[in-house]
Amino acid sequence: MDQDHYKTLGLNRSATKEEVKNAFRKSALDFHPDRHAQSSAATRDAAAAQFKKASEAYETLIDQRRRADYDFRWRNSSSNWNSSSGSGNYHYYRRNSGYGGGGGGGGTTGGYYRAGTSGRSNGFDWRFLSRIITTHGFLLGVGFVSILVGSALVIEDVIQGAWRRNNSGKSFEDAMEALEKARGEKDRDP
Repeated sequence: MDQDHYKTLGLNRSATKEEVKNAFRKSALDFHPDRHAQSSAATRDAAAAQFKKASEAYETLIDQRRRADYDFRWRNSSSNWNSSSGSGNYHYYRRNSGYGGGGGGGGTTGGYYRAGTSGRSNGFDWRFLSRIITTHGFLLGVGFVSILVGSALVIEDVIQGAWRRNNSGKSFEDAMEALEKARGEKDRDP
């Protein structure tokens, strides 16, 4: 994490979407390249760089999913992940989206891994997994699958009960044999 998006826009971490919009508008007015068209090359370059940082910060903080992902990564990068006093250098990357946790829309394909971790199986980040399995969508999906599986089990139990009531003491093979015998007798009768 090179840049603190909140600091770039002059916001605190609990800023609302409206505050993010207002801070970006103010920053855009101050640093937009068109506003510095008549300035020196150094001033234009500095303003363009600041405008680019503000735009990146706005794009991240205005989108709820990207902001949550950014906050999660920022919290973890400021704790033990980048600590030089730890047991080694940690590198944070997202599978299937390249190094650095980027990858566009902040989707959840793949998983988060940390290279260089010790004491963890393959360096898998269990905190990320716990964050995913406690999301509203995941829990709804689990509930839906549970309902489907439960319904299938109830239906199977009802069918088996009906079979046992109608065919007490007979196996399926015995019942099929009796049906074949009845068909044969029906075919013989003129």
